[in-house]
Amino acid sequence: SAPAAQPTEEGEAEPGELLPRAEINENLFRNVDELELSVRASNCLKTANIRTIADLVQKTEAELLKTKNFGKKSLNEIKTILGEMGLSLGMRLDPQELENLRAQLERSFDG
Repeated sequence: SAPAAQPTEEGEAEPGELLPRAEINENLFRNVDELELSVRASNCLKTANIRTIADLVQKTEAELLKTKNFGKKSLNEIKTILGEMGLSLGMRLDPQELENLRAQLERSFDG
């Protein structure tokens, strides 16, 4: 597969880059059960083994639509909810940044 597009020096994504990099935010660590999804959409995510919002945003629309019983209605529902959090499907997450944020959040909860 082709290498992932790299952000420019300033950390800005190139215009026209297909996959935006996710703003790393704590919503990514929330469980998808916390999203107010319909039972069908929720069950489809479980079937697809999607547990956290981070798991979800790294999926593309096409990948989700391949999930059994997952249709356009569920897709639109999920896109709307992610949009309200400033997230979208098909994002690239840097595993190191995710890990750093997770550690930071754990420290802030321990404090």
